[in-house]
Formats: sequence, structure tokens, C-alpha cells
Amino acid sequence: MILTNGGGAGVLAADRVADFRGELAPLGAATRAALDKVLPATWSKGNPVDIIGDADPERYAKALEILLADQDNDALLILNCPTALSSSTAVAQRVVETIRQDRETNRPAKPVLTSWLGTQAAEGARQLFACAGLPTFDTPSAAARGFMHIVGFRRAQDALMRVPAVREDERPSDQSAAAAVIGKVRAAGRTMLSEAESKALLKAYGIPVAETVTATDADAAVNVAEPMLAAGQSVVVKVLSDDITHKSDIGGVRLDLKTAEAVREAASAIVAAAERLCPQARLQGVTVSPYIRRPRAHELIIGATVDPTFGPIILFGAGGTSVEAVADTVLGLPPLDSMLASEMIARTRISRLLRGYRDRPAADMEGIARALVGLATLIAEHPDIRELDVNPLLADDTGVIALDARVRIAARSDAPRVPMSIRPYPSLRPTPCWQMHVRCDCGRSDRRTRRFMMSSCGVSPPGDMRLRFFTAQKGLSKGFVARLTQIDYARQMAFVALDAASKQLLGVARIIADTDYERAEYAILVRSELQGQGLGWQLMQHLIGYCKADEIHGSVLSDKLCWRCAGSWVSTLWTLVTNQA
Repeated sequence: MILTNGGGAGVLAADRVADFRGELAPLGAATRAALDKVLPATWSKGNPVDIIGDADPERYAKALEILLADQDNDALLILNCPTALSSSTAVAQRVVETIRQDRETNRPAKPVLTSWLGTQAAEGARQLFACAGLPTFDTPSAAARGFMHIVGFRRAQDALMRVPAVREDERPSDQSAAAAVIGKVRAAGRTMLSEAESKALLKAYGIPVAETVTATDADAAVNVAEPMLAAGQSVVVKVLSDDITHKSDIGGVRLDLKTAEAVREAASAIVAAAERLCPQARLQGVTVSPYIRRPRAHELIIGATVDPTFGPIILFGAGGTSVEAVADTVLGLPPLDSMLASEMIARTRISRLLRGYRDRPAADMEGIARALVGLATLIAEHPDIRELDVNPLLADDTGVIALDARVRIAARSDAPRVPMSIRPYPSLRPTPCWQMHVRCDCGRSDRRTRRFMMSSCGVSPPGDMRLRFFTAQKGLSKGFVARLTQIDYARQMAFVALDAASKQLLGVARIIADTDYERAEYAILVRSELQGQGLGWQLMQHLIGYCKADEIHGSVLSDKLCWRCAGSWVSTLWTLVTNQA
């Protein structure tokens, strides 16, 4: 909400808020009626609230009281243009007093920003605001930018507290199948995967692909295509060569072939064109795949490469043959979850088209996000991959499908890759023990954690909560639970014990290291009815085996401390930590 005595300054501020993609607060009927009682009849009747150039300190104060109490706005920007009718310093003094009185009430304090125009005329006011702890800016534009910095910070904090939704239809990735493909390629002395091999990698990570079969010559292409043609499908024939990146540039792609003769002619022409235009290229033949008919689908590109500074990065944007000309792509850092993938999509211009327009339905946005997550997981779990392109990835309301893919791996298996900027989810499989599974916390168990903390601690949850957090806990906010589940797997790590049958949370062991990874603190919480049976000890073993800190520290409240057990724990901890170091 903008409060001003100058219409021009208010409009400038409103325009800058819009430029920064902020929103002006609505002025409700009740608030407008309250302002009508204290303002001249000529006031603006909207936001910005222009209280006219002759506004004195009392008019500012009365309008400010009403706007501070209004629940429809999140923050206030107060502007003042110097006039001969009122002292800018006196207005500032009254504004400071009004805000101080408001913050003595029980209402939540909302951000208040100020901008007093002028130099000498505004000097005293700015000193008053500085002493009162109120931000002040030289211009309305700077004030609008300052407000949007607050908004950006709040959005970033909220984003850190969000938890991705768990989908029941998510399929686990087949890491061993992808590793087998990469191993086969390296054993053959190659670094470039064929289209069929590249698609096999994508398929192992849940990305739908168009079936692709390789053929060494035209006759073999006809033999491969005949079953597809017999099923009523037309086919696509493409050149197969590690040295030809853009197949369409040399006429290396033929679409919608409906007969065997058309396939034979296309395969022969493609090979001849490749030999003529790219004589140095090594040709392996052609690929044959079914022709996917999705006339209203969007052509997208997803891919990955390795940056010398940031390590692996993920690409998403508008694809097809015009990808370089359109230049509508964004970059992101793996690993990705559904929310981060959706945010990447939203940063592109094509996302507006993907949401649907006129008679064109919206594309499967969740399917696109799953493809990005699968790609990021593939990159995280296979450091041999150096480049990956999927272009085009067709997307419409029926789902997504990859029509073409290109992957390059490192020449040697021991060639180090630039580390990922964000540590990925640890590749530790659930460990069965004690009729349960121990695994690392994936950051998506906020509901399970809340139930465990508040209702599954046994006969004395408050006591167990006090022993865990060293203070009484009446309840757990959503943000607090998110902090417990959103770990970075580097400085923070948590292992959870799940009942093998019901998947209920039985216990949690957590460790947090300092910034130098030299010291760390740990905490353990086990359900009350399971305490004293060795579950906490097994969780501790997993924790120490994972961390690399030189020292690990823990505290136990004196009213629950067993000195004989404590001595045994300290002795064993010291042995484990020393061996680990």
C-alpha cells in the first residue's frame, strides 16, 4: 500500500512496483470508508492513497493508522513531497510516533518503508527514520526496489521450507541398467553413445522415449521397418554417426515413411548425402523408429553439460531445429525435485504456451518436470556423463516423449568430473536390520516426521521431546518440521529407521557439522516404547560410518544419564571416530 501527498510520486512508485513484478494491495470497502471520514473528498479513492498536497502531520497519522490496521496489505510505502504548506520533518516525526504506537499493540508488525523527496528538506526526516529503525530511500523507485528485495527474501525462505509432493506412480530409476550401457560403450572404445543407447539411458530413468533400432544399410533398415509398417505405423529414418551432431543440417532425417520402398530410398539417400557432405564422418548406418504423430505438441529441449566452475548443469527450453535462433533456454543445478524443475520451466517464455491458450490444451507440466528430475538424477548418479541432449522432447496434454537423444561420456572411467555444486541425495540403499529399514532421509517425510514427533513417541511424548530439543515443545510448526527434513547431505545428515511392514518412523539420528567439517554434533530420537532395545545404537553406527568429522559431540540431560552406559558410548564413539578418520 502506498501513502503519499503527491500523485506523481505515487504513480512513479506504483509503476516501479509493477516493473519488479510486485502487486499493489487492494483497497477494501471498509478501509475506503474509514479513509473517507478523515481525508478530503478529493483524495484518490484507491492505491496509491493520495491524501493531497496540503496534508499536515495529523492527516498523515490518521490515514496511516487505518492502513496499518488494514489486513489486505502486506507492507506500506510512505512518500512525502516537500511543500510550503507543511513541514516534511514534522510529518516524519508524526509518522514515527504513529508506527511506534501501532507496534505496541498486539497486531503483527508489517514492513514500513519511507521515501522523503528532496535534499535539505528531507535531511531531518531521514535522520528521524534512521534513529527509529525505519528504512528510508531517496526516490520512490529505490523504495519499490527495496520492497521487492524483502519480497524476494521472503519467497526464498518459503521456498527452502517447501517439501516436494510424493507421487505414488513414481518409478525408481534403474541405475544398473544405465551403468551397463555406459560400460558397454566404454568397452568398445567409444565416447559417443548411439541414439538407441542414449535412449536406453533415458528409459532407465523414467523418461519416455520413441523406440529406436539401428540398421547398417538400406536392406537392414527395410527389415527393421517392416514390423512397424505392418502394424500401420509410418517410420522415421535418421543417419547414424558419432561425428554428425545436427542430422537435419545434411538432410539426415526422413519423416513419415509409409512403405518399404520409401524406407529403402530414404536410407540410401541419407547415407549418400552424409558421405558427400561429411566425408570425414564415420558412418554406422541409420536408425529406424516409429513416426510419432502429435501435431499440436510443443518441441522442447532438455540436456546437461559440465561447467568448469559449477560442475554439472541442467538445460531446459524451447527445442527443435530452431533452438539456437529462438534462444529460449534456462539453466539449473542438479539435483532437482519436482518444485525446482517446475521453477525452471516457469522461467522460460515457452512456459506460457505450455500452460495452454485458446483451443490448445495445456501440456503435461508434471510430465515435463518428471523428465527434468529423471535427467538430473541420471547426471548425479553417473559421473561418466559429460554431455547429454534430448531434442526434441515432444510435450502435449497426453504426456512427453523423447524423439532424439545424444550422450557423450568421459574417455576414461577414472577421469574426475567437476563436483556438483549441490551435494546430491546419497546413493545409499536401505539397510535391513532389527525388522526395519535404515535409510537416509530424502527430505520428503515431513508428514511422517510430524506424526512421529507429536503422536508416536509413546507414553510420554513431552518428556522425550524435551530430552531431544532441551526445551518443552507444545507443537511443531510446518517450517520447523521442514527444517528437520530439508537436509543438504553434506553439513547435515539424518538416518531414519522405518518399520519394514508399516513404513512408520521408529527413530531418527541426525548430525550437523561445522563449516570446516572438523566438528559435528549429533542427536537421536527413538519412540518411547522402543527405547533401551539397541535401536538408537544401530542408528548411531550408520551416522558415524557416514560422517567424516574429526570429533563428534553429544549432550545428555542429567536426569536421564546412565553413567555406565555413557562411558561405554564414549569409548565406542572414540574408537569408531578414530577408525573413520
